[in-house]
Amino acid sequence: MFESAEVGHKVDKAKYAREEPKLREALLNAQFDLSEHGKFPVLILIGGVDGAGKGETVNLLNEWMDPRHIRTVAFGAPSDEEAERPDMWRFWRALPPKGNVGIVFGSWYTSPIVDRVMGKTDDVALEHAVDRIVRFENMLFNEGVLILKFWFHLSKEQQKKRLKELEKDSDTRWRVTKLDWERFKIYDRFRAISEHTLRETSTSNAPWIVVEGADARYRSLTVGKVLLESMKKRLAERSAPREPVKAAPLVPVMDNLKLVRDLDMTQKVAKPEYEKKLEKLQGSLNLIIRDKKFKKRSLILVFEGSDAAGKGGAIRRITGALDARQYSVTPVAAPTQEERAQPYLWRFWRYVPRLGRVTIFDRSWYGRVLVERVEGFCAEADWMRAYSEINDFEEQMTERGAIVCKFWLQISNQMQLRRFKEREKTSFKRFKITEEDWRNRKKWDLYEGAVADMVDRTSTEIAPWTLVEAEDKYFARLKVIRTVVERLEASL
Repeated sequence: MFESAEVGHKVDKAKYAREEPKLREALLNAQFDLSEHGKFPVLILIGGVDGAGKGETVNLLNEWMDPRHIRTVAFGAPSDEEAERPDMWRFWRALPPKGNVGIVFGSWYTSPIVDRVMGKTDDVALEHAVDRIVRFENMLFNEGVLILKFWFHLSKEQQKKRLKELEKDSDTRWRVTKLDWERFKIYDRFRAISEHTLRETSTSNAPWIVVEGADARYRSLTVGKVLLESMKKRLAERSAPREPVKAAPLVPVMDNLKLVRDLDMTQKVAKPEYEKKLEKLQGSLNLIIRDKKFKKRSLILVFEGSDAAGKGGAIRRITGALDARQYSVTPVAAPTQEERAQPYLWRFWRYVPRLGRVTIFDRSWYGRVLVERVEGFCAEADWMRAYSEINDFEEQMTERGAIVCKFWLQISNQMQLRRFKEREKTSFKRFKITEEDWRNRKKWDLYEGAVADMVDRTSTEIAPWTLVEAEDKYFARLKVIRTVVERLEASL
């Protein structure tokens, strides 16, 4: 892959002087069209060997384009806040919104490559990271992101020459560090592992462009032209939008439907017994969350369920056992304009808690495979691929110490009708019932099938679903809080 970048390309001053102004103008026009179009973002990843001109090229792109619609983020070692969340969390937050350009300098490739080169990880860990990167970039592509990945390359001799030139100049001496020379000593190992990683992650959705970095004028024009042509090509698709890959229809099978239909809805708890057990379970939950072992973990509670199944009541019984400074409740409604400008999971990524904290989601990322699927708010291919994307998301959270508890609260069709009517008659509960709730009732069977598929495809060993028989609210609340306590005790 790197051989094509070692042919000694150069651009003379005269040619650069002719082409650079035209290229800058064309890039500004394309960026204006991108902003006006507002249908997709451009994500530029910058990687490569030390001294190959990565920083200079990033600065040049910022100089050539409108800074109001471009955001550059350079990543170094994770901060304390970042280290307490999934590895990808800090990159998720840096994604550009639709209509904007984002430049990521030091991306999700840096740590897997460097750690393997330095012997901190093995080949298996590298392949695991590569697989995750490919899935992540495929997700971004399917969300409409234009991904451009530039790798700046120098031969060993060119890198040595470049580092010495930078050291000699008093204005650029600061760019060369002791670490640069230490890495130069293991250049061959860096090259081998980098080339392998690039080959495995250069896909049709997100290909690598290897650029020879020896000549500044050549690399600048090359990157600028590739960026320009890629933006123009995508913008030209406005009249014929890119169609996502169609997925085969997903028809719920009876075995899946039994997951929901066979629940024993007759289970009940008398009020005196409920109050006694609730007090005990809340005390246990409080003690566990205060345990010093929990400081190295986090707790993520996901609540989904039939309308009027009692999610809010169950959540309040959990928060009633916790210190208000230690938890947050995130209610999920229709996405805002800011959230619609990002990949679907973005609005949930940013609420992932730090270690020692609890986050409760009242509705969640499962909306894509439930309401969006049933109501037709997204394409079939989008909710079909969401199952694997959600599993990846939850796996990353658990790898960073999160304990994920997911609850589906189920009631019968008849009980839902009864509770709807009660809400309409009770003045302080009228806000809980809307025309949308009544419309959803007409699609009971469709929602039931979607729930069965969701549980079947996303109930994993690390993040299992707990189906809660919620016909009796007392029974449901006790089952929820007991499950949380048991999961915490088993994990700690």
